Amino acid sequence: FAVAGIAVAGAALFAGAGVYVGANHVIENRLGPSAIGWALMLGTVLDGVPENTALGVSLTSGGGLVLLVAVAVGNIPEAVGGAALMRDQHGFSRARALALWVVTAVMLVVVTVVGFALSDVIPETGIAAVQAFAGGATLAVLADSLMPEAYRDGGWWVGMATAAGFLVAFALG
Repeated sequence: FAVAGIAVAGAALFAGAGVYVGANHVIENRLGPSAIGWALMLGTVLDGVPENTALGVSLTSGGGLVLLVAVAVGNIPEAVGGAALMRDQHGFSRARALALWVVTAVMLVVVTVVGFALSDVIPETGIAAVQAFAGGATLAVLADSLMPEAYRDGGWWVGMATAAGFLVAFALG
């Protein structure tokens, strides 16, 4: 907000949330409410493209190592969970589910490299808007897909585990 201002950052935040919510609605209407694996992949892409672009830019300034580790560690369980749900709920073979997530991961690596290559051209306001978009998409994924599923499957302790994970990420950042 400090770099882009409340109007730009707020618009980008709501755009990210809106794109995820709208696309997730389409997925649920086509595949049914059990399409959590596809929703996770959608969230990974919508969150990952802006996040990895910003990550690529931040790597040029010597920073970003903590963010790189956090992104990698955070996306692994999401990918494993999404692949398992695609197998269990939609009958995907292990190879097909893995292939979809590997393609997603490769795409995000390419986006990181592009962000790194474009770091001299992207203004700070643009980076802030991209990060706000990713934040909006991430919040929507958490609120619409991940947290309800986690609570339903894991029970009361999920809230404490979430708080602990947030604290670790905050301490690393």
